[in-house]
Amino acid sequence: MAAAAALHADARSHQEAQLWKFITSRMRSRHGRSTSGTTTFVAEDGMAVASRLQRRVMGRSASAGDDDLRRLRAADKIAALPGQPGGVDFDQYGGYVTVDADRGRALFYYFVEAPRREAATRPLLLWLNGGPGCSSLGYGAMEEIGPFRVNSDNRTLSTNMHAWNTVANVIFLESPAGVGFSYSNTPSDYESYGDEKTADDAYLFLINWLERFPEYKGRPFYISGESYAGHYAPQLAVTILQLNTHHNRTIINLRGILVGNPFLDDYWNSKGLTDYFWSHGVMSDEVFENLTRNCYSDNSDSASCKGAWHGFDRGQIDPYNIYAPVCINAPGGVYYPSSYLPGYDPCIDNYVSGYLNHPSVQSAFHARSTNWSLCVGDFDAICPLPATRYSIHDLGLQITTPWRPWTSNNEVGGYVQQHTGGFTFLSVRGAGHAVASFQPERALVLVNSFLKGELPPSSKE
Repeated sequence: MAAAAALHADARSHQEAQLWKFITSRMRSRHGRSTSGTTTFVAEDGMAVASRLQRRVMGRSASAGDDDLRRLRAADKIAALPGQPGGVDFDQYGGYVTVDADRGRALFYYFVEAPRREAATRPLLLWLNGGPGCSSLGYGAMEEIGPFRVNSDNRTLSTNMHAWNTVANVIFLESPAGVGFSYSNTPSDYESYGDEKTADDAYLFLINWLERFPEYKGRPFYISGESYAGHYAPQLAVTILQLNTHHNRTIINLRGILVGNPFLDDYWNSKGLTDYFWSHGVMSDEVFENLTRNCYSDNSDSASCKGAWHGFDRGQIDPYNIYAPVCINAPGGVYYPSSYLPGYDPCIDNYVSGYLNHPSVQSAFHARSTNWSLCVGDFDAICPLPATRYSIHDLGLQITTPWRPWTSNNEVGGYVQQHTGGFTFLSVRGAGHAVASFQPERALVLVNSFLKGELPPSSKE
């Protein structure tokens, strides 16, 4: 079961070694929690943020005239992607937006508008994958919420009937630089990233992008994503709101954020992971008790906590969905699923990598010739339902709508609860870490309700 947290007005087997290395490096005891977290950040005032970004914003304004912007937009339009199915009734664009001209840093985007007859009335939604370091094009667009899915031949595409561009105009942003097709001409940029710099670049991307697509200025705007986007989305939102306030006008019309299976807090993610594995029969009572004693008690310490995790062996399962099949890498470069799960192919990472590394595909996307990979560093994190629950409980918000089931296609799609301020906690039944990969129809119901500012429907409605 997957979880999403919304405030209104990922990765497979090849990542597992680095993934587990990341998780164990972040394991913290209760004793060490107050000093070693990665989720704490100090929100600056708008003046400080504006001062930091001013040079790059001024450089953009001085360098791009209206004619230049029109030419950039025309050059970004994608006539068709290789192998795409017929009947495409929406426009799509791909290209680069410079976010630091002095350092030669540019972010790659893939923009999919809603169907032509509806695009002018639909909101604008930004999708960010997590990691940090994983591709929003490869995962978000090609495996989750985009209009196409890559077929097993690595060359052709099929239609995703539950794509999110049926309800919004969607930007997939490869961020930070070094991820996917995004790049910097200054190699040291790849070693100096953090959440603040990532938020700055994403904000400047949006400012530049809106100049290229001026009809979206003032359009209701939403930020969405998964996993480490639990950091990316709220910190970008804070930057937008700070600068709107500082300039005393709405520069970007932010209406809400939606994050799925978000990585929010190291300590609670670790505890939630432990609870999840134990409660689902993956972890023994003995290992669970050892972890509880060494990681989550008042007498625990970080060294003992990491040692306790060495006694855990989950076996050859997909940690992003412990009930899903895994991809078998057979001799001769052949891949096949270990078993069958309707609508899901665990080998799709291989198809996407093959497709996005084909020269004709990179040319169609207007991307630089690149040895493209799904992740840089493979630092994704398992973020189970209990971890999200613990983090939300930490906020101390009052419940305004009690926990109840919501409905998709005449059955329970999951459960939802709302808190003060419009903060909504929602689960998606039968989904793994990448919700839309496992439950695309339910994910579409979820985002459609979110964009309308409503709770998902209940069986009583």
